Amino acid sequence: MIDIFLVPIALLIVLVMIHAWFGIRILERGIIFTDLAIGQLAALGASISFGFFHGEFLYLWTLLFALLGALFIAYGAHRRIHLEAYIGLLYVLGASGIMMVLAQSAEGMEHFKSLLANDILFTSEEDLYKSSGIYALIALVIYFFYPKMTGFVKELLFFSLLAVTVTSSVQLAGVFVVFTLLIAPAMVASMQHRFKALWVAFGYGWFFSVTAVAIGFYYDLPTGYSIVFLGALLSLIFVLAKSQKKESED
Repeated sequence: MIDIFLVPIALLIVLVMIHAWFGIRILERGIIFTDLAIGQLAALGASISFGFFHGEFLYLWTLLFALLGALFIAYGAHRRIHLEAYIGLLYVLGASGIMMVLAQSAEGMEHFKSLLANDILFTSEEDLYKSSGIYALIALVIYFFYPKMTGFVKELLFFSLLAVTVTSSVQLAGVFVVFTLLIAPAMVASMQHRFKALWVAFGYGWFFSVTAVAIGFYYDLPTGYSIVFLGALLSLIFVLAKSQKKESED
């Protein structure tokens, strides 16, 4: 029975590592819903593939819309606008587009559910190897090229790499799982200063995601939503426990 967990756990280890790095930098930028907006636009691309092309060119459509989202956000980040509101509009654009595209599909709601939170227990070894290869290439670009960039080019590279990451992640895990793995570990790690934030994010992300998979399996719960629920719940409890009360304003 343990064989069932090997591929999902290996996938979660990889997903947490790549998303924790991006999550920490998203928190530093103060634009929290960036990944959610890009993920939703990536899901819109996937829904177009399902709705109009019977699932053909799935990766290309997903990547195209994720990169468009990255371009819009990178450009908007250098304009005098209310950035969070701008990103929020991108998110609802993607979400409403998905519903419109899949409305006429007999299997539309099933596709929609999988785009939000997929069941990673059924991830194949081929998908694991392919996504791990993509993430490894992204990590190499981050290590060797990203630190050398400046200004708009650096921002565009960051959001483009995030878009490529999200393209694979949304297909494997879903938009909500991607958002949770990006924000929850980074948020918890930022609340402590004793250990290096990235390592804390790794450990915490691995803990709640693997625990959620086990709970979902034994209690016959949807794996993706179990990860989202447990990650969000534990993070909220931890953050509230560690945070300090605001000083009262006169």
